[in-house]
Amino acid sequence: MSGRVEGKVAFITGAARGQGRRHAVRLAEEGADIIAVDLLEDIETAPYPLANKADLDETVRQVEALGRRIIAKQADVRELRQLQAVVDQGVEELGGLDIVVAQAGILTMGSDTPQAFIDVVQVNLVGVINAVTAAAPHLQTGASVILTGSTAALLAGSVDITGAGGLGYAHSKRHVARLGHDLARVYAGQQIRVNVIHPTNVETGMMDNEFMYHAFRPDLDNPTREEMIPSLAAKSPMNMPWLSPDDVAEAVLYFASDASRWVTGQQLKLDGGQLLPVGNAGVPA
Repeated sequence: MSGRVEGKVAFITGAARGQGRRHAVRLAEEGADIIAVDLLEDIETAPYPLANKADLDETVRQVEALGRRIIAKQADVRELRQLQAVVDQGVEELGGLDIVVAQAGILTMGSDTPQAFIDVVQVNLVGVINAVTAAAPHLQTGASVILTGSTAALLAGSVDITGAGGLGYAHSKRHVARLGHDLARVYAGQQIRVNVIHPTNVETGMMDNEFMYHAFRPDLDNPTREEMIPSLAAKSPMNMPWLSPDDVAEAVLYFASDASRWVTGQQLKLDGGQLLPVGNAGVPA
C-alpha cells in the first residue's frame, strides 16, 4: 500500500532531526507535502545539543528527494506568532492543511533549577498548544491532530524524581495527554480527530548523548552508549532498549491517514510493555 496521505499537507514541529524528521519523511513517502519548523538553537537548561540549520536542511533534502514540496523555517514553538506566520505561509503555498504533528520537545532531566522546569513546560506543553492554535483556523473535516506524549505521562515517578527538569518533563507530558483527550471532544463534531502517541525511550539525540549515558548508568564513571543499552532494556518486559524513530513514524502515519478516520481521543502506548506492571495506565486525572 502506498499513497496513504496523498495530496495532504502536514505541519510538523521539531522537524529538523530525530522523530520529527522521520515523521516528515515518512509522510512524504506516502504523498504528503510538509510544513516544517524547528528552533535551530540550543536551550541552556537542556543538557545536550539541539538541532541546527544543517539538520533542517537535511530534512528538506530528504523530503524533496521524494518529489514532495516542503516549507521549512526556523521558528520557536514557544512563540505563537512565529508558528502562525509559518503555517499561514505554508497553507498559502501548499494549498491547505490536513495533518498536525506536534512533535517538538526537550528533556531537562538532571537540572534542578526552576528555569529547567519552566523551559521544558514551555516547549513540551505550551509549544503543543501553540502548534494546534496556529493550525486550527486551517483545519477542515477529516483533519488529524497528533500530539507527542511520553510514557512519562502515564508512569508515575518515572522521571519526576530527577530534579526540577525531570518534574517539568513529567508535568508537561501528563498535560499533553489530558489536552489530547479534551481536544478530541472539542473537535469531534467537526470530524477532526485528535490522538496522542506515548513512546518510551526513542533512539534520537535526546537519548543518545553522554548526559543520558550517565543518567542511566550512574554506577560507572564514564559510561558508553553500549553500556547504557542494557539498563534501558531492563525497563521493558519485551527487553527492548528503545524504539526507532521509524516505529513512531508508523503510528503517526496511521493516525494521519484515513485508516484512522473514526479513531479519536486515543492514548497510544508505544512502550514495549513498560506500563504492563502498573495495570491500565491511561490518561491522568
